[in-house]
Amino acid sequence: MKSSTLLKASLAGLSLVALTGFAALAQDAAAAAAPAAPVPNKGDTAWMLVSSALVLMMSVPGLALFYGGLVRTKNMLSVLAQVFAIVSIVAIIWVVYGYSLAFTNGGGLNDYVGGFSKAFLKGVDVNSVAATFSNGVVIPELVYMAFQMTFACITPALIIGAFAERIKFSAVITFVVLWVTFVYFPIAHMVWYWAGPDALADAAKAVAAAADEAAKKAAQAKLDEITADAGLVYKWGALDFAGGTVVHINAGIAGLVGAIMLGKRVGYGKELMAPHSLTMTMIGASLLWVGWFGFNAGSNLEANGTTALAFVNTFVATAAAAVSWLFVEWAAKGKPSLLGMVSGAVAGLVAITPASGFAGPMGSIVLGLAAGAVCFFFCSTVKNAIGYDDSLDVFGVHCVGGILGAIATGILVAPSLGGTGIVDYIAKPGEASAGEYVMATQVVTQIKAVLLTLVWSGVGSAILYKIVDVVIGLRVTQEQEREGLDIADHGERAYNY
Repeated sequence: MKSSTLLKASLAGLSLVALTGFAALAQDAAAAAAPAAPVPNKGDTAWMLVSSALVLMMSVPGLALFYGGLVRTKNMLSVLAQVFAIVSIVAIIWVVYGYSLAFTNGGGLNDYVGGFSKAFLKGVDVNSVAATFSNGVVIPELVYMAFQMTFACITPALIIGAFAERIKFSAVITFVVLWVTFVYFPIAHMVWYWAGPDALADAAKAVAAAADEAAKKAAQAKLDEITADAGLVYKWGALDFAGGTVVHINAGIAGLVGAIMLGKRVGYGKELMAPHSLTMTMIGASLLWVGWFGFNAGSNLEANGTTALAFVNTFVATAAAAVSWLFVEWAAKGKPSLLGMVSGAVAGLVAITPASGFAGPMGSIVLGLAAGAVCFFFCSTVKNAIGYDDSLDVFGVHCVGGILGAIATGILVAPSLGGTGIVDYIAKPGEASAGEYVMATQVVTQIKAVLLTLVWSGVGSAILYKIVDVVIGLRVTQEQEREGLDIADHGERAYNY
């Protein structure tokens, strides 16, 4: 009896061990079958943190010094104050609701703007990740959020150069808060928001693996839903690697509208309004060039060959544009100028921005040469012919250079011209393959993106300027303008000597 009981107990114990073992094996098999979620690479993360810091350096002190040197001594401090204040205020707005409006699903308005699901950075923590442009590669979402924050900070700061030396500080701050909310965040969403390569790959794999017609139909519907989860301009297929439309055309046209609505500076065309310190301007331009490597190469969101391509293109296009402006101006005016060279460099940086990760180096040089000449023409001949007072040539450099670069991207992306071609994430799920590219079609798409940006920002900015003008007034008095905004607005001077 005792032996039988012991035997039964032993068999029960062996059965329990066996069942436990089989369960463990089953769990191991299931874990092996399920692909591990991608985790951020430390090298990519480090590069993106450095890029974020480089882009912040473009604003403060880069842009502040570049613009500050171009105005008269009595307005130097006002420009520095405006840039620093804009960066600080927009950074707070970005983490409160800007990131959410730009990079989340906006429901019924998703074509144009995101929603508030990540307002106050809800759900964005040390464990959340953001997609890159490679399957299976992610970066910490906090890093992605910070990188995009630097773009949001510099874009409205670019605008102030168009109406420098005559706008109220209070008007600048009020306008910028409204502008980033109703113009910048929607355009960033329309151009850059999408589901990411892994979401597309997973949905495409489900379609391929569907066993019957009903399952395939359901999987295709899911793929269509994920493909549609993108901004309007992205769905058109427009290419903008680092912000030709989002940053430069957007800010450039807003600047022109502001310059026209505020009117010309007192004494414009009659008094000398030469830059007070081209030394400061050259320092600022140099900081912009260095920082722009983070702006363009960082926009690849990881450290790989495409990052290197964007880096090289940013180098050679800028150099080509500086040389182009230098010699065109030398031929037209008889002397080569430092201001011409640094203006050309910025024009080249602007033009290569949308194409930096798509064009080849030789195409980038051609684009830089064209940008230097075209932007010089608009900043001199066209500006003088029309007679608008764009104080620091924001329209002539950023808007015109951005338009040229955005449209040229549709050409220079061609593999036959050394470009990278179009990427298709669905044809071979899980890997980026070459997509269909037709130059004429792509150029038309680029033009549509340019026109949408011009209309959205141009009309939207005009409405916002008018609101600010009615509520608090845009322009300082004539007496304050003659005294200088340093004293009139801030009660201090840039220089005390």
